[in-house]
Amino acid sequence: MQAPLRPGRWLGLASAFLLITGYSARAQNEPIKFGVIDSHDLTAAPFVGDSAASAVVLCDFGRSRLKGQGGGFQVIFERVTRIKILKKPGYEYATVEIPLYHRDDNQEKVSNLRGFTYNLVNNAVEKTRLETSGAFLEKRTPTVSVQKFTLPNVRVGSVVEFAYTLTSDFLFNFQDWTFQRDIPVRWSEYRVSIPSFYRYKILYQGAQAFAVNKATVGSTNLVIDDKIPAGAGISAGQKVGTLTVSAPTEEHTWALKDVAAFGEEPFMTTARDYVARLDFELAGEQWPDSPYHDLTGTWEKINASLLAEEEFGGRLGHIGFMQAQLQGLAAKYPVITDRAAAVRQLVMAAVRYDGTDHYFAPEPLRKAYDAHRGTSADVNLLLIAALREAGIEAQPLLLSTRDHGSVSKEYPLLDRFNYVLALVPLADGKDLLVDATEPLLPCGVLPQRCLNRVARLITKKPEDGRWVDLAPALRRVHYQQVALALDARGGLTGKVHDEHGGYAGAEARARLASQGEKKYLAATAQRHESWTLGKPTLAQTDNVEKPLVLDYEFAQPAEGPAAGSLYLSPLSEFGLGQNPFRREQRDFPVDFGLAQDETLVINLTLPAGYELAAVPKPAVVDLPEGGGRFMCSVAAATPGAVTLTSRLTLRNAVYSAEQYPNLRELYRLMLEKQGEKLIIQKKAGS
Repeated sequence: MQAPLRPGRWLGLASAFLLITGYSARAQNEPIKFGVIDSHDLTAAPFVGDSAASAVVLCDFGRSRLKGQGGGFQVIFERVTRIKILKKPGYEYATVEIPLYHRDDNQEKVSNLRGFTYNLVNNAVEKTRLETSGAFLEKRTPTVSVQKFTLPNVRVGSVVEFAYTLTSDFLFNFQDWTFQRDIPVRWSEYRVSIPSFYRYKILYQGAQAFAVNKATVGSTNLVIDDKIPAGAGISAGQKVGTLTVSAPTEEHTWALKDVAAFGEEPFMTTARDYVARLDFELAGEQWPDSPYHDLTGTWEKINASLLAEEEFGGRLGHIGFMQAQLQGLAAKYPVITDRAAAVRQLVMAAVRYDGTDHYFAPEPLRKAYDAHRGTSADVNLLLIAALREAGIEAQPLLLSTRDHGSVSKEYPLLDRFNYVLALVPLADGKDLLVDATEPLLPCGVLPQRCLNRVARLITKKPEDGRWVDLAPALRRVHYQQVALALDARGGLTGKVHDEHGGYAGAEARARLASQGEKKYLAATAQRHESWTLGKPTLAQTDNVEKPLVLDYEFAQPAEGPAAGSLYLSPLSEFGLGQNPFRREQRDFPVDFGLAQDETLVINLTLPAGYELAAVPKPAVVDLPEGGGRFMCSVAAATPGAVTLTSRLTLRNAVYSAEQYPNLRELYRLMLEKQGEKLIIQKKAGS
């Protein structure tokens, strides 16, 4: 199940089935027929309103049902999708990826794959068939492969269409459905047929009301061969030949019409957390003459199964290949935090993070150690084992990275996690969270990709498992102190002291590492194109515990004679520049992941014989409920000198959609204030 950030709604099919009678949903007319297209869809006229989009989904239709197979059941999922290409960037929608789950030797399979590209040529519809021989299978993770294909002969104005059937032996992997995409969707419809033997929890995430939301009762004949599953009223595994079971079914149809494109916006997690979608979780089964069997997982079950898995718990045992390096650390570092930091340094020196995130390690950790490279699971499972070897009580902490999606405390689902790190309990009752993938961060500070609200602790005793808050102690801190001297012709000279601390320091060091010092400093010069910069200097580049410091001098000469009045906006030269929140409304939270502090202090020296025409009024803008503040002041403390101070403090890591207008307005007022011009004029009699 995907846990929404806004309250979801359970669609109670199990209870509705007992109350509603009607006909089978499978008797309804289908919204699309593969291979039959209206030539009107190939002209430009119907798509004038979609001119901003690169493509439009004309119809996306899917249906899922269960089918008896062998000694059990299969999920049969059928899909037909038709898309109009409006611009060249829309060509990407002619390439289709179908995720396929696999475990051990069992993999979901695609069959009856077919497709067409339609073009209007000389007022006639031209059809180009998909050659399915060009489809290929690509392994993405140890449990997921992708069937990939590209529809041919695509151009601006084309309509592409594809259809396929997916067969799965994994009843827990009943196909979810996403109504919303990054392009507009005219019609999206999903139908399900579930025999009454099974119960699925179904959650709708989204703000848009259904155009169709229909529940009925139908029936189906389930043909089961060879043997019967446990709980069917016959001994499990008993061979009976072929058995036909007639079962009532829960039939449901959901559809959304004219779904707006989901647009990526600044400061968000993955789009999966916000788009309109349906998610299914297998909750239980009940066969005739048998009691209900609850299949819903629990966190305790997940905990126990993980520790029993060789790819997880099995990797936390003895690591003899590092034993020599770890010996003596307990005596050398009696303080737990110091010792944990020392172990972390050893692990980071031994295995470099390759950018791939998992919570399990399919291969023994020795392989990553010998290769000096591994996934986040290789690195951090090795870290946990090494901490234990050094006499530190360390436990695995499961989380989902920001680009993987949110985790619900309510629904125990292991596939919602994709990352593991170490938790070390301290004597004062606090937790030390240790990750060994990012050398640019100090020990106890998590990478930004991990700042996704909560994590689940895996313990030796499953009942001791608990939730851990991932709110970071560090903020993103940027501090600038500028000394400016203005001459009578409007020229400027000065010095800048720039500090990036906390997470801002890690970001700056990452840019420095990837670009090199020359390009990093050149980027600073580009911010002030009209200035002449002296050679900048960097300090504390290797000390991740302290801010990264950049100092430089500059000059901006002016031409012409002295002026009677001078106009200057010094804060705007060093401020944010533009509002990151451009849309008037936002339907999902602003998720910074952490609190932040931006401070700018400018000491301006005026030309001799000049003064401020007026001192601008100070500004203080507060967000409701203490969520943040912007302060700006201009003070003429001594004759001929002015101090300008601008400070933005955002105390929350996340701001709800309801708080968005206030946050957007805060930024607008800040930029407006930073853009105000100082009027500097000659003193009377000068």
